[in-house]
Amino acid sequence: MTKLRALAHSRTGDKGNTSNISVIAYDEKDFALLKAQVTSERVKALFKGVVEGAVVRYELPNIAALNFVMTNALGGGVTRSLALDAHGKSLSSALLEMEIEDV
Repeated sequence: MTKLRALAHSRTGDKGNTSNISVIAYDEKDFALLKAQVTSERVKALFKGVVEGAVVRYELPNIAALNFVMTNALGGGVTRSLALDAHGKSLSSALLEMEIEDV
């Protein structure tokens, strides 16, 4: 098993109560592996109790990246939330802890 962080880096963004996390492969050759194993379902399961809405994955093959848009993910939104990480910036670090099966 390999941590996702060994194959990709990540960046987050937010708008209201929606968070998005990009997962960008360091090497294009790993993009197929990321597509196969970093699914919306796995991301939703990883953030159980944090993300209460849908998790939609968008593929960006030209830049070997995945983008996950997660609704109801920031405890009501940045300006209305008392959450410590109101913008969800630490979510990318949590996602990069996901285990990827070596192929």
